[in-house]
Amino acid sequence: MNFNGSKEYAAKANAASFDGAARLNFSALFELTKPRLSMLSVFTAALGYLAHHPLNKEALTFWSLILGTSLAAGGAAALNQWMERIEDARMPRTAGRPLPSRLIEPETALAFGLGISAIGLLILWLGTNAWATGLTLGTLLTYILVYTPLKKKTVYATEIGAIAGALPPLIGWVAAAGQPTTFGWILFGILFAWQLPHFMAIAWTYREDYRRGGFVMPSHASDGGEGSARKSLFYSILLSVLVLAPIFTPFGQPQPGMSYLLSAIPLSLYIVWAAAKFLWSKNRDLAARKLFYATIIYLPILFVALVADRYL
Repeated sequence: MNFNGSKEYAAKANAASFDGAARLNFSALFELTKPRLSMLSVFTAALGYLAHHPLNKEALTFWSLILGTSLAAGGAAALNQWMERIEDARMPRTAGRPLPSRLIEPETALAFGLGISAIGLLILWLGTNAWATGLTLGTLLTYILVYTPLKKKTVYATEIGAIAGALPPLIGWVAAAGQPTTFGWILFGILFAWQLPHFMAIAWTYREDYRRGGFVMPSHASDGGEGSARKSLFYSILLSVLVLAPIFTPFGQPQPGMSYLLSAIPLSLYIVWAAAKFLWSKNRDLAARKLFYATIIYLPILFVALVADRYL
């Protein structure tokens, strides 16, 4: 019998097993960062920067912003899942996440989330400025220490979470401008208002999931979703007002051009119509899905048009 061959085979098998486990673990860690949601934060931060500053100026600052916000957003997502791992296990939509499915230990997720958040903040501190770093830290603290616990206590947690979610374009703006200005706050307002109809549509669609998880949602009211729909319509109208606000910003700020205006007007009419359908439609489930897709279309087109006017 070839014992050396057997040992060699066993060694290769163990190495392959370790390699497979490592790949699985890294894949689970990546999933823990909620890459699609985190990329929305990075995307809006980048566009906030580019709305003020051409990319060919201070490119190091821009790439520090991208890397720093990527890590901070991923860290916030990981910490959020660490805090909600028990609730996630109760909901079919989230039961397959790394922590409920036990692909990662809670201690690993906590250390990972804290670690990449700290590295992201350090990169922002070294590569951008104190304003961008401070606002990112404020986003992390609001999202983790305020929004996440309040989701189980009040229906107004959504608005608080929207504050944290609306800060990335302002972070990008101050990374370029050095400090907040009127235009930066307008970008913040646009993203804040956009999140409410977007999330109301999600909350209605997955209302039973959220109920199982123990979260307090407007969609759990006994009004058949009317309150959620009214809130969606209100914030869709507010969003439509805010997207025209850049026209009235002080002299010296970038003014919107034709690309922005030709995008903002039909997009705003579309999202208000979708929110109105959510309120008045007899098939509220279908109307909620249509509103969700309207919000998905809205944001990238609007922000890309804003930046395009800056360079065309």
